[in-house]
Amino acid sequence: MKRARPSPLPALGLLLLGALPALWTVLLRREAAAEAEAPEPRDWGRSPEARGEPGGGRQKTFRALLAAGPEERAEPAAGSPVERGIFWSRELEEQVPRGFAAEEAAAWLSAARTARVSSLERGGCGRSSNRLARLSDGSRACVRYGINPEQIQGEALSYHLAGVLGMQERLPPMALALVEARGRRWEPVREELRGSPWAEGAVVSLTRWVDNLTAVVAPAPWGSEASAGRRLQPLSAGELGGLPRSQLVELVQWSDLILFDYLTANFDRLVSNLFSLQWDPRVMRRATSNLLRAPDGGLVFMDNEAGLVHGYRLLSMWDPYNEPLLRSVCVFREGTARRVAELHRRRSAAAELRRRYRAREPLWARLGFLSERQAELLQARVDFVHRHIAHCRAQAAVL
Repeated sequence: MKRARPSPLPALGLLLLGALPALWTVLLRREAAAEAEAPEPRDWGRSPEARGEPGGGRQKTFRALLAAGPEERAEPAAGSPVERGIFWSRELEEQVPRGFAAEEAAAWLSAARTARVSSLERGGCGRSSNRLARLSDGSRACVRYGINPEQIQGEALSYHLAGVLGMQERLPPMALALVEARGRRWEPVREELRGSPWAEGAVVSLTRWVDNLTAVVAPAPWGSEASAGRRLQPLSAGELGGLPRSQLVELVQWSDLILFDYLTANFDRLVSNLFSLQWDPRVMRRATSNLLRAPDGGLVFMDNEAGLVHGYRLLSMWDPYNEPLLRSVCVFREGTARRVAELHRRRSAAAELRRRYRAREPLWARLGFLSERQAELLQARVDFVHRHIAHCRAQAAVL
């Protein structure tokens, strides 16, 4: 069903840390003056304007902004959740649940790619065309059959982009599979396949089933304040310091989620809830779409079919929501920020994604990779995130 074009989100002043509106104009002027005096940073391709990047213009590299003097890089006070103004503390990051550890994910993927499908059940995996599969090794997996192949492609590419960004542990292990009713793998469920809408030769995704997941409601500043329609107030460092440790640990994961959804242009998570505010003022107090919590408290980024391909076709519709969400975050995992900075410096976002995708997904050629235009959009969005992080760093130095 075609959705109506959304109206601009009213007064979405989403800023997480140190984003005081009164300083915005002053900061922009200071940054512009500093950039005018700074030497041109090395570029690995066309200019930002020629590439059609959001914002355009020259920008200090994130690496240079990290090269602060001893007084700027002083360790935070004991118990502080933030280091150097914009990075979650190491102590706090160490308390984030490990999620799907790389070695465990690799073991499950290896077994799932060779296991036979013992049974297929309806329900529990979203869309009616999806199935819950029990595999011969005893594990279970959601088998997703997209409305069209680009959704399965988006799921696979989003999973591997998360690996490039160092946050793949937040996504359940995912592999592609080929539907072959006459093949040995699907032989036990041949009758079920005949009664399903799946086409012979179609590519589906197998995502590891996880027990005992629970719903997640967006925390402040994206939750109750947004649902009440008020202008969202920035969260100060003092307020962060007063939050319970469990809430801070969750915010660490939310900062990665919002950055990830911006890069992939995924509109089927928090963005869809924000869109629904125009007719449901309490939607932000309800569960966030495609986001669940594991028993250990870790967030699970589920069902990323809208990412990178489908989402890139609908940028004009959903970026009025995705971009303010990104701007609402000014505290990041340092590892995530460094990866973004490196992808920006090398201009290698699509190349790194392609390399990882081809090396780790045997069926990658069945769906192909991003088009040239989509690859350019991915790099442009990486560059936009890089500039936003640099802006947050400069802003924190002033405050």
